[in-house]
Amino acid sequence: MSDYETLHWEVDADGIATLTINRPDALNAFDLTMARELEQVFLVDALDDEVRAVVVTGEGRAFCAGMDLSASGNVFGLDESVTPTPEDLRAHLTEAPYHDGIRDTGGRVTLAIHALPKPVIAAINGPAVGIGATMTLAMDLRLASTKARIGFVFGRLGIVPEACSTWFLPRIVGIQQALEWVYSADILTAEQALAGRLLRSVHEPDELLPAAYELARSFVKDRSPVALGLAKQMLYRNGAAEGPLEAHLSDTLAMFWTSIGDGKE
Repeated sequence: MSDYETLHWEVDADGIATLTINRPDALNAFDLTMARELEQVFLVDALDDEVRAVVVTGEGRAFCAGMDLSASGNVFGLDESVTPTPEDLRAHLTEAPYHDGIRDTGGRVTLAIHALPKPVIAAINGPAVGIGATMTLAMDLRLASTKARIGFVFGRLGIVPEACSTWFLPRIVGIQQALEWVYSADILTAEQALAGRLLRSVHEPDELLPAAYELARSFVKDRSPVALGLAKQMLYRNGAAEGPLEAHLSDTLAMFWTSIGDGKE
């Protein structure tokens, strides 16, 4: 397991991992180190077979207060000497200077979260603003404390929503609600986010993590990790397919192979 500057990672005996964003003195503000470490967690550590599900929360009174704007230079870590075009970015996505100097760091994090074939639950314990809000959209479920405040505040900063949120948010809450929240750039209470269907449930602060852990355990106890991972991938992929035939094709092959393997256990 890796040592991290901005995160704490712990796995219990049931395979439930707790990922704690750990910059409490800065309200867990997101920086480039945190971006690299979050990618590492979801692309490497969370793939360990002993990990069955991941619960993400924040240390102290915030979940993540957004981008750390105190950094010197371009706070997003972008190489301003490059003039990228859509064609160049697509052709050279994983190459220098595009990978580290052009790509949105929040998007790299949410793509890593989305790719994990295991349940990921956000336990939003306090303010989640900007990237603090959009990173949770790639997680499968979001629970929040009554003290949580959630804001898609990009319009106030003169920038656009990032971290692939224009793909995730409308799929979670619908296009009308997504547009309203992005247009207004308001800070939402937990109750408002629940009413807008962004959150699964709202809890008193001392009940948030126990509720998240209980939910995580209910997902993985006596469950096949292979079948669970395939189901997650199929739901996300087929939900965006043109028609049910695509779902039928993937269902058929997944049923065939899981019935031979884990399905017989």
